[in-house]
Amino acid sequence: VQLVESGGGLVQPGGSLRLSCSTSGFTFDDYAICWFRQAPGKKREAISCINNNDGSLYYADSEKGRFAISGDHVKSTVYLQIMSLKPEDAAVYICAAAPWQYWSVPPNPDYYRYWGQGTRVTVAS
Repeated sequence: VQLVESGGGLVQPGGSLRLSCSTSGFTFDDYAICWFRQAPGKKREAISCINNNDGSLYYADSEKGRFAISGDHVKSTVYLQIMSLKPEDAAVYICAAAPWQYWSVPPNPDYYRYWGQGTRVTVAS
């Protein structure tokens, strides 16, 4: 099983990024994928999730409107579009997978059995 994130980098405030979570080794449609982020000195937080079984979506209340999650069932990849980036968005963004039966709002990280290594997003001018 592999989850590989990509798309991070240095972005100016106000810019946008699209992160990718490429998955392999499990049946994509049977899993929910979440994006979490971990900033230095802060608690890991769930940003957005997609249930690939029925298309349900989750967004953290604080990020509704600036984040958009989508899934490509052909490529077994989940994308996270981030718009109007702020310095406080700087973090390592990590995707994780859980069987769709463990879908919950908000997501319970304990049920996410597969995790990627993360991609770093830096926001600076």
